[in-house]
Amino acid sequence: MMFELGRYRSRILRDALWKCLLLLMCVLVRSSPPENPIRCTTFNSSTKCTITNSYGAFPDRSTCRAADAVYPTTEEELVSVVAMATKNGRKMKVATRFGHSIPKLVCADGDQGLLISTEYLNRTLHINESSGMMRVETGVTLKQLIEDAAKAGLALPYAPYWWGLTVGGLMGTGAHGSSLWGKGSSVHDYVVQLRIVTPAEHADGYARVRNLDDYNQLEFNAAKVSLGVLGVISEVTLKLEPLFKRSVTYIEKSDSDLAEQVIEFGKQHEFADLIWYPSQRKAMYRMDDRVPYNTSGNAWIDFPGFQSTPSVALAILRLTEEAEESKADADSKCRRAKLITSALRLSGYGFTNNGIIFTGYPVIGYHNRLQASGACLTGPENALITACPWDHRIKALFYHQTTFSIGLSKVPDFIRDVQKLVHLAPKSLCGVDLYDGILMRYVTRSNAFLGKQEDAVDFDITYYRSKDPLRPRLFQDILEEIEQLGMFKYGALPHWGKNRNVAFHKAINKYKKAAEFIKVKRMYDPQGLFSSEWTDQVLGLKDGLMIVKQGCGLEGLCICSEDSHCAPDKGYLCQQGKVYPDAKVCALASTSS
Repeated sequence: MMFELGRYRSRILRDALWKCLLLLMCVLVRSSPPENPIRCTTFNSSTKCTITNSYGAFPDRSTCRAADAVYPTTEEELVSVVAMATKNGRKMKVATRFGHSIPKLVCADGDQGLLISTEYLNRTLHINESSGMMRVETGVTLKQLIEDAAKAGLALPYAPYWWGLTVGGLMGTGAHGSSLWGKGSSVHDYVVQLRIVTPAEHADGYARVRNLDDYNQLEFNAAKVSLGVLGVISEVTLKLEPLFKRSVTYIEKSDSDLAEQVIEFGKQHEFADLIWYPSQRKAMYRMDDRVPYNTSGNAWIDFPGFQSTPSVALAILRLTEEAEESKADADSKCRRAKLITSALRLSGYGFTNNGIIFTGYPVIGYHNRLQASGACLTGPENALITACPWDHRIKALFYHQTTFSIGLSKVPDFIRDVQKLVHLAPKSLCGVDLYDGILMRYVTRSNAFLGKQEDAVDFDITYYRSKDPLRPRLFQDILEEIEQLGMFKYGALPHWGKNRNVAFHKAINKYKKAAEFIKVKRMYDPQGLFSSEWTDQVLGLKDGLMIVKQGCGLEGLCICSEDSHCAPDKGYLCQQGKVYPDAKVCALASTSS
């Protein structure tokens, strides 16, 4: 009896400490901004560079190298850089200020390539308030685009929720917000013109500036989502709308009828999305619509997951999760998940009614103040006392992201299959709930050759990644099965800026006009100077995307076909899926079916 009472008190104390930590994390502080993803050193007059992403690791954990990096400040300088590299037959890759893409889009072949940073191509060039046209350079961040447009009384109607993407990065990966209305939520579908610098023949000075719009429809639809393999986009012109106001309300519901409700909900609300907590069997429905401009309210969004966070708090979070993983302590994960999701709900997911405090729904404000956030990007250096939650310079969060879009007609069945997995392993997705559940956003069909092929729901799943690539995760098999369910049973399309190698396996075959994209690629860059072995593999031009080696199934580098692809020494064997028999997953032998 005394032992049980002591254990109960210990749990109460631990939960109270977690609540204090969560409150600490929600306090807005100034942050050390992320470091530049490019690092160059010079020794004996020889320069060598490396490039990474904001997480400090690519899916295969390789180090990407280059001979040097350049930072053009004008289109003329950019043309000169591309011309010189083309003349010398050098591989080139475009890099952005924050490097937020997970896959190896910025990696050139070998170590003699050239990195072209768009960090200083960051000017808003022209805004026509009457026509709604806004012309910007490729390195302009989403934050700057939103703010400059709002000053002119204009708005980009839909956008990703994270400030730190650049216009070039948005175009390269097909980034999007959430909507089934109008042209949909993909930013590239609001681009009416772009300029791209490509390699050229000697007669053209080895570089050419191509001005694209609907009059060059074949090339324009290829360049809208380019993966960075066509050249360097220098300028983009977007068609914006007059600034407007929105009203946001989150409603918590059971997920028992989520499969039946999801499609209709997306049609009812212009900016609808959902946060699904599968292990808690709950979903948060975001009712988000335009309201008259004179509606009272000056709300603001500062999502806690994008805020500056004390480094000590991040270390505690990571150490706790590592301990839970090593002890296979699913109960602790589930308790913490409930605390974290409860804190997020109580704080209004970072929405404030007046820019200071959240007092309840509806939250009403100007569109530009509600569509994206990313406070950890701003502020002076503070010796990493605080940082973005994923900053790899400190002991911070380290995770995988599996993100894919499933056609609307197939979404209900996919949701039911995930619910079947949760029924079989009720605690299996508490680790996903720790990262604020599964974000479900709506996307529409695009004319871009590598854009969305049909109206769909995008599932964004974030989960623990070990620092040791050969160490399996708790409930490793469940997340692998969800990944394979989405990509192979339901024919999902991968998010180009996220995902592990498995998600890109034969994905190019799902794009009806992939051949047209390849045609433009060969026209613009016949030598493949902006391509790499990895992009050629993703585009189906080369084999080898699946890296088959010991433990490759654990990191999504392959789909396991034998036990050595998992972690047999730790009891994880290659097994058949529980719900999807065609899935091959790394499962703990005692729990496999």
